[in-house]
Amino acid sequence: MENLKQMTDDMLVSLYVGGNNSAFDTLLNRHKDRLYYYIYFIVRSREVAEDIFQETFVKAIIRLQEGKYQPDGKFGAWITRIAHNLVIDQFRQERNENLVSSDEGEVDILNDASLSEGTIENRMVNEQVLRDVRALVDELPDCQREVVYMRFYQQLSFKDIADITGVSINTALGRIRYAILNMRRIAAEKNISLVLE
Repeated sequence: MENLKQMTDDMLVSLYVGGNNSAFDTLLNRHKDRLYYYIYFIVRSREVAEDIFQETFVKAIIRLQEGKYQPDGKFGAWITRIAHNLVIDQFRQERNENLVSSDEGEVDILNDASLSEGTIENRMVNEQVLRDVRALVDELPDCQREVVYMRFYQQLSFKDIADITGVSINTALGRIRYAILNMRRIAAEKNISLVLE
């Protein structure tokens, strides 16, 4: 038998549907960290994240066995979509979304958050700015926080974000825009400087 770790996701799905449980274990190991952190970043609770994470893989198993996955090389996006829907269900149970919008400002606060080489002081300032940015992201409405995480932390394209969240590309772009406007507003209210050294 071929080495499972070297197989594509779609090959592993086919093996799993054919009765090879080790193939699913390989899929789980391949995607578990990214999926768990995606869920946790949005729900901000380890207990809730673990519940949704487990339910995501249970739903994935059921859908795979029912033949509801179409091999297209996008298993990661498919399973993230399942997690996304479960997160939305969780939010609906807990509370209504609190959307904030604004028509002013530009969209370039998160142009480049990478640390440049420099003095210890510069690195300390940069690290503080990144902590401040993370705190600002945490204050965003759920749908905006999710899109910011996907775009800037997972480096997903707007097309992938739209596919996973079930919205149009324009809606995904709009959520990023409003997220950045909201982060700027919150930063101004709290007198937080977001300038990297």
